[in-house]
Amino acid sequence: MKRNDIILIITILVITCVSVVFMWFHQRSATGSAAKVVVTIDGEEYGSYPLNKDYTETIELSDGSYNIFTIKDGYASVTEASCPDQICVNHFHIHYAGETIVCLPNKVVLEIVGGEEDDVDGATH
Repeated sequence: MKRNDIILIITILVITCVSVVFMWFHQRSATGSAAKVVVTIDGEEYGSYPLNKDYTETIELSDGSYNIFTIKDGYASVTEASCPDQICVNHFHIHYAGETIVCLPNKVVLEIVGGEEDDVDGATH
């Protein structure tokens, strides 16, 4: 490789790294204080929690079942649940407006309200 090829590769790498860091900071700041997690149990609102503050809540239901959800670094997830299938625990963390995590056996729903809209129509992981 010639000297100009190496300079071109380094320039492209630097531009790419700067772009990724900029998008990461922009995404974290765009979520801001407007985004919150609304928790409903059997259709009734249990609580509303800001997405920009780290928080852990245990939801104990009258039949002895429970869900533990965590808000950390602008993302919400269910970290533990008493349900047998554990789909809510294995669900990817949520961040964008309109995303939900549902625990059907316990009738618990976590939903992101406000904040940033996701630009992607669908995703797999």
